[in-house]
Order: sequence, then C-alpha cells, then structure tokens
Amino acid sequence: MACILVVDDSAADREMAGHLLARQSWEVVYAENGRQALDRMQDRDVDLVLTDLVMPDLDGLAFVEQAKLAHPLVPVVLMTARGSEEIAVRALEAGASSYVSKKVLVRDLVDLVQRILDASRERKSYTRLLGRLRDATFVLENDLDLISSLVSYLTQVLRDSGTFEVSTCQRISSALDEALTNAYYHGNLEVRSEIREHDARAYRRLAEQRRHAPPYRDRRIRVSVNLTADEARFVIEDGGRGFDVGAVPDPTLPENLERPSGRGIFLMKTFLDGVQYNDAGNRVTLLKRRQESAP
Repeated sequence: MACILVVDDSAADREMAGHLLARQSWEVVYAENGRQALDRMQDRDVDLVLTDLVMPDLDGLAFVEQAKLAHPLVPVVLMTARGSEEIAVRALEAGASSYVSKKVLVRDLVDLVQRILDASRERKSYTRLLGRLRDATFVLENDLDLISSLVSYLTQVLRDSGTFEVSTCQRISSALDEALTNAYYHGNLEVRSEIREHDARAYRRLAEQRRHAPPYRDRRIRVSVNLTADEARFVIEDGGRGFDVGAVPDPTLPENLERPSGRGIFLMKTFLDGVQYNDAGNRVTLLKRRQESAP
C-alpha cells in the first residue's frame, strides 16, 4: 500500500485531499508546512508527496528544492491555486513531478496520483512490453497498462545509463507519460479535453468504448527511442488525425488554470529541451540534453 504525504497549512484543504486519497486505500499522512514535511520524510518512507505552494515557514518551492536533494526518488505533486502560477513553474523546474489545481481535485487528483505512482514504481513486469519491441521502436495497442509499463521501463533505462541525474530522469518520465497519454486519449481515441472539463467519468467511459470499436481499436502508438551519451530523444506518433498545436490554450494563464487542455504540452516544454510537433499534430519529438553536471 502506497504512503502519500499531504502538505498544506489549511486544515480544510489537507482533509479534503487526504479524504480523496484515503478512499483509494492509500495510507495518508499529513504535514502543515514544508519543514514539518521534511521531518515526516525523515521518519518514514513516503511514496509520493502532495503539497500546497503558499505556506508559512517553508513554502512549496523551497520544500521541493530541499526534498529533491534529500529524497530524489520521491515524486512531488503541487496543488495550485490562482495567483500561484509563477511559483508553480519554478517548482516544476526545481524538480516537482506534476501539478493539479485545487479547484479540480475531485476530478483529477486520484487519476494523476495513480499515474505517477505507477510510473515511479521500481518493480514492474516488462514481459508484454518487451514483446512489442520492433527495431528500437515500441508499437503499443490502446492500453494504459502498456503505457505505464513503457514509461517505467524507459525511466529505469535512463537511470541505469548514468546520462542524467535522478531528478532529471523523473522529469523526463513525467513528460513521456503526458505525451503518451495525449497520444492515447486525444490521438488514437480522439476524446476531447472539453468532455473531461464537464464530466471526467464520461471522458474515461468514452475512451474505454472507443478502444474496442473501429476505427480506433486498430490504431497504434509508435515510440522510437534514441539514447546517446549526450541526449535522449523520443519520437511518439499516434494513428489519429492530429490537432492544431497552435490552438491549444496556455495553461499558465489564470483563466486556464483549471482546464486540462494544454496541461500536458506545458509540462513537456517545462521539463525538456525540445518539444516539436509535425504539421499534422500526430507526431511529437521530445529531446533532453545531458547537463554538464551530470555524470
């Protein structure tokens, strides 16, 4: 059972987030600020941290910076609110794995935490995944379990290569997860983000229906991987009709903070050195270069 640390100076917000997580049978522990959270992480093993940004004593940004130094393998998810966009960007750059708006916790929190826990687990079975390797390219059916396995496998490969620091590997992992999830929902299955804004259950239900129905069920996600001593390059292509990348709303604007549309592209661009879509919008190339400080 995963242990999740919820950090917020607001008792009401702590309890609300904790209640949503505890319903999934995850163990939940609490802290009122960043300094207390660091003490909790010293006392016990934590699988994920969910933290507010604006807190007294030690705020979310400072907490992320210190937590990633002391506990580089523990993913940190930010809870954002209006007015915290600038701090959120800085915290993501400092090593946080992802973010969720407090206004849509009920809709998005559990799914996001589950995805990050899946991606960060060390022990995975790769039998099904490795059977789909074709000439350095993975060919995946529309299966979220395969996506989670691929993200975990590639993350482990990056760590073992020694090309990137552990915190950088986690950020690449989050970017891959976002790109592959976009290819699954919006690419192959053509499920629009607008549906999720109004009804998250309807969004997932439509995706589940389409993955078994033509023409969606016959589409595949192709992932090409090229890892050198200087960089990691991933090309992810879905079988859908594509989309207009320029029409995606900017998620850093206050009016778009609670909208899921554009969130994945924003995270990819924050974590990586290059994010390039083809003209059709159904193929994206992700690039991360090795920093001089890496081994």
